[in-house]
Amino acid sequence: MSVDPPQTWIALAVVLVLSAVLYGPSQISTREYAVCSPTSEGVYTVDPAHPTVQCILVRDTHIADTGSLADITACSRGFLDFWRPSLKVSFIDPKSIIVPGLADAHAHVLSYGSVKLNVDLSGCTSKQEVLERLVDFVTARPDILSDPSTWIEGMGWDHNIWAVPEYPHADDLDAEPLLRGRRIYLERIDCHVAWVSRRVLQLMGELPNTVNGGQIVRDGSANPTGIFVDKAKSLIPVPSPSEADMLRYFDKTVKDALAVGLTSIHEASTDPDAIEFYKQYAESEKLPLRLYLMGHLSPAEYWGDKLPRLVDYGVGGRLNLRSIKLFVDGSLGSSGAALLEPYSDNPATSGIMRIQEDVLSDLVKRFHANGWQVNIHCTGDRANRAVLDIFEDVFAGTNISEARPRIEHAQIMTPEDLERMGRLGVIPSVQPTHATSDMWYAEQRLGPERTRGAYAYRTMIQTSRNQIVPLGSDFPVEGINPLLGFYAAVTRLSVSGQSPHGPQGWYPEQRLTRFQALKGMTLDAAYASFSESVIGSLTMGKKADFVVLDRDIMTVPEPEILGTKVLATVIDGEVVYGGL
Repeated sequence: MSVDPPQTWIALAVVLVLSAVLYGPSQISTREYAVCSPTSEGVYTVDPAHPTVQCILVRDTHIADTGSLADITACSRGFLDFWRPSLKVSFIDPKSIIVPGLADAHAHVLSYGSVKLNVDLSGCTSKQEVLERLVDFVTARPDILSDPSTWIEGMGWDHNIWAVPEYPHADDLDAEPLLRGRRIYLERIDCHVAWVSRRVLQLMGELPNTVNGGQIVRDGSANPTGIFVDKAKSLIPVPSPSEADMLRYFDKTVKDALAVGLTSIHEASTDPDAIEFYKQYAESEKLPLRLYLMGHLSPAEYWGDKLPRLVDYGVGGRLNLRSIKLFVDGSLGSSGAALLEPYSDNPATSGIMRIQEDVLSDLVKRFHANGWQVNIHCTGDRANRAVLDIFEDVFAGTNISEARPRIEHAQIMTPEDLERMGRLGVIPSVQPTHATSDMWYAEQRLGPERTRGAYAYRTMIQTSRNQIVPLGSDFPVEGINPLLGFYAAVTRLSVSGQSPHGPQGWYPEQRLTRFQALKGMTLDAAYASFSESVIGSLTMGKKADFVVLDRDIMTVPEPEILGTKVLATVIDGEVVYGGL
């Protein structure tokens, strides 16, 4: 029996109405747009299946598709989509590119804000310049000028770039009348050494003769000079930041980070107060960017049970705490890196081991057994060897890719240990700007033979079982702009284009390719934080985190990389800096 034409139209109308109700605008994504390049290769995805494409399609917080304009236009239209407005498409400038959201795999978020809002001493070429910056700071702050009991904090001095590369003295601060009698605490650029005033020494009273894992520098009469190295810094009664201070520091860091394209930061040592600050922030509102915390406490006893485990936590799920940070030695700049043989420029020392190896081994076993990712600071070849010995023992017979232990810095290693690190599957988390900052004195400290195994980033990729080497900056030790690290990684040159080995770069055989460098600050950093299935590349189904740059850093002449500007930073599909 045939159906009357009017009944047919009525039935069709009912279907369309029901479809509109069930699948109409109220049910579809509230945000959908495409960003395209005028060329077919203006989007660098870091997805090996499709390394470059013309467009990305964003739907809500995710990448819905990548490909040509025709491809993503077709993807955005579905059955019965006649009520939808046409797809919004933005085109970037022909010279611009799109890359995945950039990550810093090793940084200090609150410390950066503190430095920028207190006394930034980076670049000071003499003690006198340090004093001048301190005086300028005090005179610009009437509250501090009128209250000598207020602590003055700063960071960034580096005696290695002074005419006489020697540690300063507490009395140097008292030489300036405006500073005399004030409580002054100044961290060296590597944060492994503190320089304090005579007033702070008075507050500290009698000091121990020795400090395990640290040093109180003394003069010829055995009096403390005001210099405290590594664990000895814990003796200084500098006050902890208030919650209001932490908020100010965090806001400053976030503002600067988003402006340079950072969408994810691995915070490399987060104490309980800072963890609670981030936790409360994430509970009340969405964090402005993604944070991967490495919890840290100082005791030699196991402290993993004192930390909350946070996975995709808070509003928007941007906070994670599933790793811890341990310290084994100091830094090369302060001669605290633990070496297998004495320093070439100071045979009286081989550096500082901040923790005994048997204690470290027990801690690593406990943290691993309780499901924590173990990330360990190692600078010198002795420290790196000790940690590799422990990792090889602890992770024997296990699937190490499930645990993903990291060595933070991995700066100075023997050729044998470089190979072993890769064979074991241990992740080296490195900072390319450390190489270009340290290259002016590293060979003097280490000698030519040891230096060949230092900052060996290309070798690390070649020996890695999965070619994963995440890149970071260690800001505020280095600059916050990730393209400083990109430039250092691919050139091994200073920002002025110089190196001890000339314009070809310092040990140029260790230069990374531009793709390796981009992958290190995107997909490799995501892998190191267990998030490679969610972020790190512009792949269908992943979070819509991306950055628009004003030039093609993958092809422009090397000196032009440093002039690159961020035009837009996007997280979860939302523009958080600049505009599309």
